[in-house]
Amino acid sequence: MPALSTFSSNNQLFTFLKKIQRHSPLVSFLIPDCGTVPEALKNALADVGQYYLVKNLPLHELVAQEFINTFVKKGSCYALTYTTRIDQDSTAALLPTGKLILSVDKDTYEELGLQGRPSLYSGKKPMRYIITVDLTDSACGPDSKKYNRVIWTLKEKKVLEFDFLLAWHHTGSEEPSSLMSYFSKNQIQAYQPKITFNTLRNVQCPVLENNKLQGEPEAACSAQEFFEWLGAIFTHVGLENTSSSFLSTYSCPQPSTLVEQALLCTVTGFILPEKIIHLLEQIRSYFEEPKLADWISLVVHGFADSPVSWKESEHGFLKGGENLYNFVIFRSLDYWLQMAVGAYDDCP
Repeated sequence: MPALSTFSSNNQLFTFLKKIQRHSPLVSFLIPDCGTVPEALKNALADVGQYYLVKNLPLHELVAQEFINTFVKKGSCYALTYTTRIDQDSTAALLPTGKLILSVDKDTYEELGLQGRPSLYSGKKPMRYIITVDLTDSACGPDSKKYNRVIWTLKEKKVLEFDFLLAWHHTGSEEPSSLMSYFSKNQIQAYQPKITFNTLRNVQCPVLENNKLQGEPEAACSAQEFFEWLGAIFTHVGLENTSSSFLSTYSCPQPSTLVEQALLCTVTGFILPEKIIHLLEQIRSYFEEPKLADWISLVVHGFADSPVSWKESEHGFLKGGENLYNFVIFRSLDYWLQMAVGAYDDCP
């Protein structure tokens, strides 16, 4: 079972997202008592942005000075190896901080000869190692021995090639460059995140009170109970608890209320935290006018096979590679923040 932490505050709602700075494959939000997509949220979803898949990209191209100067130093650049398994394959991730994180097996680590550390989850005899290269470090300039060693290692000594998911959030004032044009000599394809909407009918929803995290008998459900209920909703588990059901005997926690309709939206792709922040801002503005909904839930899943999860914490798979968080935004603009991770992960 994932570990779960819950917080409540009505200040600095976006601090968490700005610190975590990680890409996500799945974002979902649930709005009770809502049947159509609000215009502001529809516009925010339309602006989620493209991402790219580059096939057979040599890793040394991500540490080239031209790439660093064009993308890493002029915005938030994100990259993640695609279809690699964190518990079996070598994987890599480029963070918006400019750090390139490699998770490699013992043989690859010895072949590379770069400084690293044993994985936290490899046991007494390390079989996996973590290597971090800071592309923005002043000691990693184009004329430094450290940088030239990294380039030589990845370009000549041990060439590593991956399929990469890539996205870039430009922060400068000048005309931005394009990942598509930069990697035009490679196999690159642009993708739009997939957005799906579902209107759920006659949903039994838990009653929540923003100041009652632990719940209260006959008054409000706890944050833990709500988190479990939300998992059932997003995975379309039946909540009827009928005697003929062999799949699930789960039912909505009490107290609850019957909602005639609820809007469920899911965005799937390579989604940047900047876009999630914008979506969260629009959800907050949803309550600026009177609404029937008492709360809205926004769930963000991290990649199961990413070498990092929270900030730069090492991530492992074990059984499911879980790492996710959920915002519950109340009408009062107070919120809950729930975070869940698997056993092979640092608690956030």
